[in-house]
This record gives sequence, C-alpha cells and structure tokens, in this order.
Amino acid sequence: MADLVIEKVNEVYLKIETEPHVEYELRDRFTFEVPNMKFMPQYRKRHWNGEIHLFDIRTKRIYVGLLDKVIAFCEKAGYTYKFEPNKFYGLPFEVNEMVSHEGVKDFMASITPLKPRDYQIEAVSDALRYNRKLLISPTASGKSFMIYSIVRFFVNAGKKILLVVPTTSLVEQMYKDFQDYGWDAENYCHRIYAGRERVNTNEVTITTWQSVYQLDRKFFEEYDVVIGDEAHLFKSKSLVGIMDKLHHAKYRYGFTGTLDGTQTHKWVLEGLFGPSYKVTGTKKLIDEGHLANLDIQCLVLKYKPKKFDTYEDEIQFLISHERRNNFIKNLAIDLNGNSLILFSRVEAHGKVLYELINKNVSEGRRVFFVHGGVDAEDRELVREITETQKDAIIVASYGTFSTGINIKNLHNVIFASPSKSRIRNILCIDRVLRKGKDKVSATLYDIADDLTTGSRKNYTLNHFIERVKIYVQEEFNYDIISIDIKD
Repeated sequence: MADLVIEKVNEVYLKIETEPHVEYELRDRFTFEVPNMKFMPQYRKRHWNGEIHLFDIRTKRIYVGLLDKVIAFCEKAGYTYKFEPNKFYGLPFEVNEMVSHEGVKDFMASITPLKPRDYQIEAVSDALRYNRKLLISPTASGKSFMIYSIVRFFVNAGKKILLVVPTTSLVEQMYKDFQDYGWDAENYCHRIYAGRERVNTNEVTITTWQSVYQLDRKFFEEYDVVIGDEAHLFKSKSLVGIMDKLHHAKYRYGFTGTLDGTQTHKWVLEGLFGPSYKVTGTKKLIDEGHLANLDIQCLVLKYKPKKFDTYEDEIQFLISHERRNNFIKNLAIDLNGNSLILFSRVEAHGKVLYELINKNVSEGRRVFFVHGGVDAEDRELVREITETQKDAIIVASYGTFSTGINIKNLHNVIFASPSKSRIRNILCIDRVLRKGKDKVSATLYDIADDLTTGSRKNYTLNHFIERVKIYVQEEFNYDIISIDIKD
C-alpha cells in the first residue's frame, strides 16, 4: 500500500489520501505567508494570520498543476505514492506521446508564412506534450505566435478554446495578430467584452476576464482548453474563480513576461496552469538582435537629509517637490525620440507633470496624457499616433501602459514614481525594448531619491536598491549618476 494515493477530482484539483500526520506535513509544505500581509485589513483586524494553504487539509485537495511539487515532497520525505485513475478525468499525470519536436516544427511552419524560432518550437512542443504549462515569455519572444500555434493545434483537434486576456485592447490585438499570421480568424474566433454577445458557437473565444468571471459554471463547461495571457494577473480572486469553474478544461496554458519573484506567486500560478517553463530571456533576445539594445541611466537625486514617519509621507513630499518635477520636465523635453513618462498617482503627480511639460514644449510637439479614465479606443489612438511621431511625449500611469501596449517607435522611458514591484518594472522596461524602423537602442531613466539620514536609508531609496537587483538579475547595462537637488 502506497503512503499517498493521488487522484484527480476534476481538471482543477487533486485529492490525496494519506495518513493524518502526512496531511499535516503536506499542509506545512504548501503553506505560505502572503507578501505584505501586515498591510491588509483582514490581518490587521486579526481575522486572518496572513497565510495561504495550497493543500486543504479539510477537503484533502490541492491544485493539479502542483503535482510535480507533491512528487518532489514524497521523494524528499521517503514516501511512496501511486496514481488512482478517475473514470472521467483519467490519471493525474499524462503525456501526449503523439507530440514530437519535428511534428510541431512542421505544423508551426504550415500555419503561417513566418519562420518559427527554435525556442518557440521547443516551448510549444513542451506545452502540448504535457497538457499544462506556465510559459515565461518576455517581450518580442513571439508570445502571440506561440498562443496562436496552440490555438490552431486544438482547433484542428476539435477542441473548444477559451483565451483570457486582461483588457479590451488585448482582445482586439490578439484577434488582429491571428489574422496577420494568415488565419481566417473571423470564422473561428468570437470576441467578448462590454456590449458583445457572450454566447457563441465558434471554436475560439477571446475575452477579457472582467466580461466572464461572474458567469455561471454552465458557460465554462463546454471549454476543453484555457489559455491565460498576462498570467501574472491570475492571482486575483476573480481570475482564480474563472480557473476553478473550468473543471473540464484538461489543457491549461499561462503566458507571462515575468513573475514577482516570490515562491507564493509562482506556486499559485503553477497550480492553476502547470509547471513553469522559461521560453527565453530578455538579454538573449537583445544579444540575438530581436530587441533593441537597452541602456539604463539611474539618476539618483540627492536632497538634504530628511526623515519621514511613513512611506506615504515620503511619497507626498517627492511628488509635490517642485524642483524634482521640473527636473523630470526638463529631462523629458531634452530627450530625442519618443518618450514615455510613467507615474503612479493621476491627480497628484501625473496631471502636474503633464501640464508642466505641455506648457514648455516647443510648438507642434505632441504631448499625451493617458490614465485609467481614458478609454481603450483613445489609448489605442495614442499608440497609433506615436508610431508616426519622432519626438512625442506620453505621460501615462503605470497601470495603463505596463501591460499589453506595444509601441515599436518608443526610444525613452522615465520612471517618475518609485516602485519595487518586479512585475511592474520588467513590464514597463518591455515597453521600450521593441525594435522599430531606424530604432536599434533605447534608454530607461530610473529616477531615484536619496534623503538618507545618518545610516538610515529612506523608503524609496530602498525601493531603488530592489530595482538595481532586478537589473543585475536580468543582466542589463546600467549606470548610477548622483545629482544634487537643492531644497
């Protein structure tokens, strides 16, 4: 008798039968503290201890995508295990033996005039062979083409596919990409977002998660395949809810440019989609000429020493600092090429920067202001206009331009608001890396602030140190330049 008996409940969960002491060991192994939990209301009110348990000791369930982690747990602890087949869902682990590298290579070449890259073939082969995968695929790696290849494979296999993206603009972009690859997308794909019919008979549904997450289980039962683009967003409650409702969807693929660096985030996403697979790296794409060369200028503004009681106090000081805002304004105006200035707070900072810049640019130079209140069509118009400009300036919130907006003709990015988020920083860097006509290099200007008092570093300077760690990990070239700011 095996120590653990593992069986699929459905395509979302495994059930593990074992002794009580092993259950507690599993619970402990799959328990994590949520990052920044001390700032969450439930924790502060002592309604929650700040932990999440990926193995539910009450139901004895764990996500199917974590099977490899369960096996690793058994092997390390010396426990035996066996797979119990489920009448409807089969074994917990299955391999599609019909998928081969050469077969996938020929298939991908047959569905588009484009020549597939070697790493794309490897990634799609691995995904199709093992039915589930979280694919980490940076900007310009050809993510949409890999998604397209998986979609075409399952359409040919007679499966129904749900493709979930975060925004309306990405629904339209994905649909257009499919057409550009040479497919009759109109006859195969149905798009769902605000104002569009949710029920369809087409093989492929491309939708925003906001449009479907409240629908009942009946809507999701007909789908065999789910593909999540920008999968790092799937940790939110609504997106997890969608994945839970897809209990018949055997084939699950997530795509993301990066993860946040925490084990918690990685394991939750792997639980939903499957083991992670790094398709390629940004540095490799730069070296191979697929991306523009990147130069990072870290501009550390030095102030008189100043101590703040809270992070919020420091932020308020910085975003309202007249000399700091004028420095950013002058930098943006002096740069050559199209520039993107990223901020966090619309009224308190973004609007201030936009008005400063707009008042001081030379006549005829285009300046745009983009934030959450600007609808998707207008954002797309800004993108289209920028592609035809040589010296436009876009003042935009991180949220609107960090995900899914591709501007090939973008030469400079300025981080005007401090952040330590790995995902935000990587995705924002990605905005400037795409090659365009006559564009072979790009520059990131990372604005940091040094208000150090004695040996104590200020909050945002510590955030800057975290960003530098990201630059080192990604093997980006960067310089640190100190600039005195007089109060």
